[in-house]
Amino acid sequence: MLLTPEQRTKLDETNDALFYQQPRFVTHIDDRFIAQLTALYREVVPPGGRILDLMSSWVSHLPSDIEYAWVEGHGMNGEELAKNSRLNHFFVQNLNAEPHLPLPDNDFDAVLNTVSVQYIQRPETVFAEIYRVLKPGGIAVVSFSNRMFYQKAVQVWRDGSDASHVELVKSYFRFVPGFTEPEALIRQGQRAEWWEMLLGQSQGCDPFFAVMARKQSG
Repeated sequence: MLLTPEQRTKLDETNDALFYQQPRFVTHIDDRFIAQLTALYREVVPPGGRILDLMSSWVSHLPSDIEYAWVEGHGMNGEELAKNSRLNHFFVQNLNAEPHLPLPDNDFDAVLNTVSVQYIQRPETVFAEIYRVLKPGGIAVVSFSNRMFYQKAVQVWRDGSDASHVELVKSYFRFVPGFTEPEALIRQGQRAEWWEMLLGQSQGCDPFFAVMARKQSG
């Protein structure tokens, strides 16, 4: 396996469903990060496509002027997902308890994951599921910054640096046969203090990281 049992551990090992049962109608990255993410989606997510917003919340950061055939949402809080106006449908599921998605093969043109990859304890299975549900040629975009709910991030992420996080996400893609070589987009900002990361808050300029790969055709 890609990660050791210790690397998958969290400081707070209680059921994630308890942590996320109260809705948080806030954004966990700053406006500059959001603008860069929306610009990236405009560039790589096909208009009129079928989109899976994995580990989503009350906003998806997709360009407001572009229409998509279908946007499927997944997350941990139904109230948040119900407020997300971009979603055509959503479902609630704890991927750390059940990493297999109740979705058909080869169904989505893009799978998006925003500032949530640090909480995944079984990335081997989750990224295999991302591959499975993507259409051939479809793209997966995993974006993140340096913020986290520290007590809920896996140890390998907590102990890492910005650079190691990029390489870690690349390794998640590389572990699954059939993805193209992952590419990274990196735009540095002002690093948050440890206590800001602990609270999931920051007053600085968030660095922007995105790792992308496509499902190979044939």
